[in-house]
Amino acid sequence: MSAVGIVGPGRAGLGIGLALAQAGHEVRLHGRRGKPVPPPLELSWGGPPPWLRDVGIVLLAVPDPAIGLAAEALAASDGVTPRHVVLHLSGLVDHTALGALRPSGAALGSLHPLQAISEPEAAPQRLVGALAAIEGDERAVAAATALASAIGLHPVVIDPGAKPGYHAGAVVASNYLVVLAALAERLFTRAGLPTAAARQGLAALMRGTVDNVAREGPLGSLTGPIVRGDADAIRQHLATLDPGVARIYRALGRAALELAKLDDAVRRRVERALEGGVE
Repeated sequence: MSAVGIVGPGRAGLGIGLALAQAGHEVRLHGRRGKPVPPPLELSWGGPPPWLRDVGIVLLAVPDPAIGLAAEALAASDGVTPRHVVLHLSGLVDHTALGALRPSGAALGSLHPLQAISEPEAAPQRLVGALAAIEGDERAVAAATALASAIGLHPVVIDPGAKPGYHAGAVVASNYLVVLAALAERLFTRAGLPTAAARQGLAALMRGTVDNVAREGPLGSLTGPIVRGDADAIRQHLATLDPGVARIYRALGRAALELAKLDDAVRRRVERALEGGVE
């Protein structure tokens, strides 16, 4: 297997590095300054990565605004050659962010694991079965596909211009799910549930919903007053909510109404309830 060098020892870089090491890849890691890293990873730091001549693939595991700067630094080092493949891990920007390396002749691309990596040590297991969005030069796509497959990701090639929409979907599914969990926890505790019980209950409920979505898809998993056309329940909910939360509830209710398959009369009844109207 090709040796892989990773620039950026943050959570993503460490998590991907551990997954690659467990898959049998030789992994080199580099950062701006020294810090402890979990074995078997070892970290170099300071100027240009000292291992560039020893690796065939370089992963830039840096924040989006730093991708271009990291590419410029690699280009200035003269260590990247036509035999290299350079990939970044952003879900938002495409491989043109690596444009400073184009004169090197290296193949350029991106590989975005569609998984939240909060604990690097858990990443090798968390990544298995997750999607990986891949784009770039032909050789970069081939290398990224092989890397993704080696650590159990499901590689999907995406059009570079589609990445902002893809990334927005990832934000809704992950970041905003956390926001919804926080909102649900607040409503539960206001209703008198202890915080620990509220958190346990919403986690179990959300896990069940996610399992249903995986099995049935969003439409088949939709339950609750919207899909039932229960306008009275909607009014009772809105009557208990403060204005800010009510706005969120109404916005999500309208989105659910678009998804639900209701006849016209029931749809109008639900719409009136969401807008605060009475029967």
